[in-house]
Amino acid sequence: MMNQKDLYRPNVAMVIVSSDYPNSREIFLAQRNDLLDVWQFPQGGIDEGEEVLEALFRELQEEIGTQSVEVIAEFPEWISYDFPPKIAQSMKPFIGQKQRYFLVKLNEDAVINIETQHPEFCDYKFVSVDEALSMSASFKKNVYESVISYFKKEGLL
Repeated sequence: MMNQKDLYRPNVAMVIVSSDYPNSREIFLAQRNDLLDVWQFPQGGIDEGEEVLEALFRELQEEIGTQSVEVIAEFPEWISYDFPPKIAQSMKPFIGQKQRYFLVKLNEDAVINIETQHPEFCDYKFVSVDEALSMSASFKKNVYESVISYFKKEGLL
């Protein structure tokens, strides 16, 4: 039987800054192609037996078409959110996700390509921290606020 902590799917997520960081502190947001007008940070499940950093680079490749990044910082703990009822239906047996968040900087040679093998996004842009918070999905807002305020407090955003 699954216990409460097993009901949250392990996931990795990234706050991506451009290669112009720290001069520019705008962050990458992508528009999902399956939920109307939902913008988010790239994220994805951590496979069984996969290290968190392995998942980070794999998901970057799968979602934005590049692994050419430098990891700047990591949010110090797992952070979780519950799926809204509509999404929860398709994610059974999970009721939410627990995530490891990383702040990553695109390298000079990085080329973003969201037209990946299994595209999840239809658009992307770099926005200010405040814009990112105002555009994010309501069920993720608390997570986004916690992660961004931590990176801000550390002087990174």
